[in-house]
Amino acid sequence: MAQFPPALPHGKLDEVFPDVFFVSGAMETVLQEMDWKFSRNMTVVRDGERLVIINSVRLDDAGLAELDRLGRVTDVVRLGSLHGRDDPFYVDRYAADYWMMPGMTHETGLEATRTLTSESLPVSNATLFEFHTTQIPEGILRLDRDGGILIACDALQNWLAPDEYFSESSRTLMEKMGFFTPANLGPVWVQRATPGGDDFARLKEMPFKHAICGHGEPLRDSAYEDFGKTFNRLFGI
Repeated sequence: MAQFPPALPHGKLDEVFPDVFFVSGAMETVLQEMDWKFSRNMTVVRDGERLVIINSVRLDDAGLAELDRLGRVTDVVRLGSLHGRDDPFYVDRYAADYWMMPGMTHETGLEATRTLTSESLPVSNATLFEFHTTQIPEGILRLDRDGGILIACDALQNWLAPDEYFSESSRTLMEKMGFFTPANLGPVWVQRATPGGDDFARLKEMPFKHAICGHGEPLRDSAYEDFGKTFNRLFGI
């Protein structure tokens, strides 16, 4: 079997909405010549008997057994250019289709087998929001259920406080950088992507109630209002 980055500590898969599962776990990386250790999230959408992995986080053997009890993994989706560490593991383990947006590449050379566009999606009753102003590709998937559920990667975050997956140095640094702000835009993503307000004006035209992001807690019921305040604060829209 090919060598992949190991599983890092993580929690249990929770069904946060019907057929929508969520797990938070650790991430270790080097950014801006500094060592970082923080949390990240994976979302799994069950569509019939199929499981679609979004913002992958490698699970340990017990977690994989739990995942396999939910259904059959058929697709792995990369929504954000800054995520993807564990995509090759899942694509290899399940011989899954790999979805990336146009312009995305994987640092290992893993190629997409499917292109993620508004006309081509791995989940039924879903819509893709694509950022147009950013320097790197990024998307948000909207599930047309429960009043509208957004699944985001780095663009939208809802980190309320550091959790058990943070190192002390990352906790201190990220507090200073303003990461722990409800219904926020990802600070590092904003630096890299340099998004414009036009994208968020378009996003406000999309009805939704909930948001599940690549970092932070799921935001239920008030996501549209809470993120709308952030868009207004940052872009005056």
